[in-house]
Amino acid sequence: MSPAGRQRRDLVAILSIPFIAAVVVLAQLAEGGALGALVQPTAALVVFGGTLGALLLSFPFPLLRRTMGALRTVFVIGTLPDQALVTRFENLALLARKRGVLALEPEIKPHDDPFFARAMTLVVDGVAAPEARRALESYSQSREAADEECAEVLEAAAGYTPTLGILGTVLGLIHVMENLAAPSSMGSGLAVAFVATIYGVGAANLILMPMATRLRALARNSAITRELIIEAAVAIKNGVHPRLVATQLGGFIRTDPSSTRRSA
Repeated sequence: MSPAGRQRRDLVAILSIPFIAAVVVLAQLAEGGALGALVQPTAALVVFGGTLGALLLSFPFPLLRRTMGALRTVFVIGTLPDQALVTRFENLALLARKRGVLALEPEIKPHDDPFFARAMTLVVDGVAAPEARRALESYSQSREAADEECAEVLEAAAGYTPTLGILGTVLGLIHVMENLAAPSSMGSGLAVAFVATIYGVGAANLILMPMATRLRALARNSAITRELIIEAAVAIKNGVHPRLVATQLGGFIRTDPSSTRRSA
C-alpha cells in the first residue's frame, strides 16, 4: 500500500454531475418549458469560448495544461493519512531502532508514494534531521502552492462566466431590438437571449466553483499526508521510540475509524 493511501473514485462526486443536470432539466420542465430552449450554440460560444480566451490571457499555458490534468483528480477520494500508514512508520521506527537506518532501504518499494521515498531516502543516506526537515518542508510547500494554482484557475473561470453570460444576453437583446417590427418573435427571442445568463451563472456556481473547492480540499489532504511523512522521517532519524512515533503521528488521522478499518 502506498503511504498516500489507495486512491479510489468518489462515486458521490461522480453522480453529482448528472444530479446537477437533472435539477436544471426538471426545473425547465416544471415550468412547461422545452428542453430545446436550453440548447443555444451562440450563447455557449460567447460564454465558454469567451471564458477560454480570458483564461489564455490571464494564465500561462503550462499552468492551464496542468489544471486540465488536475481535473482528472476531481473525482478521486482524497488521500488523508490512515492508521495503516501510521502502523507502517511505527514498524519502520522499530526496524531502525533494532538494526539501524540502513536496514530501511529495502523497505522503500517501487510503488511507494514519491514523497515517502524521498523522505526515507534522506533518512537512509544519513542526512541530519534539521536539514532533512527543511528540504522536505520546502518541497511540500512548493507542491501545495502548485496545487493551489490549479484551483485559482477554476476560480478565475468562475468569475468570468457570469459576466460573459450577461454579455451574451445583451447581444441577444440587441438582436431582439433589431426586430421590433415583428412583435410575435420577441418572446422567443428574449428567451434565447437569457439562456446565456443561465450558462454563465450555472457553469460558475454549479461546476467551476465546486471543482475549485474540491481541488483545494484534495491539495490540503495531500499536504497533511506529507506533513505526517516529514514528522515520521525526522522522528525515525532522531531515534524516537516506535510507540512514541505512533502517538505523535496519530494526531494526523482525520478519517472515520470505521472507514479506516475497511480500507486497511
